[in-house]
Amino acid sequence: MAKPLTGRKVLMIAVASFGVIIAVNLVMAWQAVSTFPGLEVDNSYVASQTFNEEKLAQDALGWTVSPEYSDGKLSFVIRDEDGLPAKVAEFKALVGRTTHVRDDMTPDFDYVGGIFTTKLDLAPGVWLVHLDAKAADGTEFRQRIDLFVKG
Repeated sequence: MAKPLTGRKVLMIAVASFGVIIAVNLVMAWQAVSTFPGLEVDNSYVASQTFNEEKLAQDALGWTVSPEYSDGKLSFVIRDEDGLPAKVAEFKALVGRTTHVRDDMTPDFDYVGGIFTTKLDLAPGVWLVHLDAKAADGTEFRQRIDLFVKG
């Protein structure tokens, strides 16, 4: 014969259910905070003071970036507004995952025939590239590129 459902049992079921929910929420919150890579800039107010001028200068360059990843090679083609290879004085890129900094790397790129290339072994999935370049006249060019590697 089954035991009757008492108020004490209902209370224990409710406490256990909410206990599991609270425990899972605490674990998820801890994971979110501990894996957060950080801020894009140290002080957003200071960064905002020159944002519009920097964006206009970058847009005036008329550069377009074409990323490509295949056969263990990451390459970027930067073209000017006429479709010719842009005159890039400096080039660097930070390659990493969007969710954590564990896989972040700053590879050295070779410049051959208007293409910046590097050998890089990227696992399948979403990768984030922070591209920083400088024009011959000193104008900064920054772009965030989402790169999808098929597996």
